[in-house]
Amino acid sequence: MKRHNTSRWMLLIAITSLAFTAPLFAAISPEVRGLQNDWAEIKYQVAEDKRGEALEKLAAQAESQVAQHPTAEGKIWHAIILSTLAGEEGGLGALDLVKRARELLLEAEKLDPQALNGSVYTSLGSLYYQVPGWPVGFGDDDKAREYLRKALEMNPNGIDPNYFYGDFLLDQGDYDEAISYLQKALQAPARAGRELADKGRKQEIEQALSTAKEKKEGGGFGW
Repeated sequence: MKRHNTSRWMLLIAITSLAFTAPLFAAISPEVRGLQNDWAEIKYQVAEDKRGEALEKLAAQAESQVAQHPTAEGKIWHAIILSTLAGEEGGLGALDLVKRARELLLEAEKLDPQALNGSVYTSLGSLYYQVPGWPVGFGDDDKAREYLRKALEMNPNGIDPNYFYGDFLLDQGDYDEAISYLQKALQAPARAGRELADKGRKQEIEQALSTAKEKKEGGGFGW
């Protein structure tokens, strides 16, 4: 049974917004490193009523950087920021934001499918299962599964691939498998320079894991 409906997809993106990085902090450019650090501070430390404005400014900064240096890493982080902003804003404008995010991710895939340890596939998979399907949006559970499994093939022990695949399985009602992947996500190695993002991500994993266990014990009913 699906956990979300069309009216809730923006909230889900906000809760599980993307936070991917390469395994080696020093492997990315200072500009991209700045984007990911600013993103983490906004998401986990800025007050909710100020978060949208801060993300809008960061999205503009990311757009400028990508225009000057159109790298796969920059496009991925621009997409992450836009997706998070969509979760904060909601409404029809959010659909435009996630569509642009998908475009950026597909462009990044063409440039370098292995950029940031293949996290472009985690990002795409996450969008496809959290955005509503036709006629509202482009959501597609089959594509989501395909992308998320590809991300796991490239980064089997990463916190994000395991978390998002586990959350997808929870969304699909496959609670046993969801618990397995979420527990593996909690055991993922720390990411150098990403302490704040890791702390926030683990809180999200624990929430999803608690929900999966509750639904499993309750027979899958969330009423």
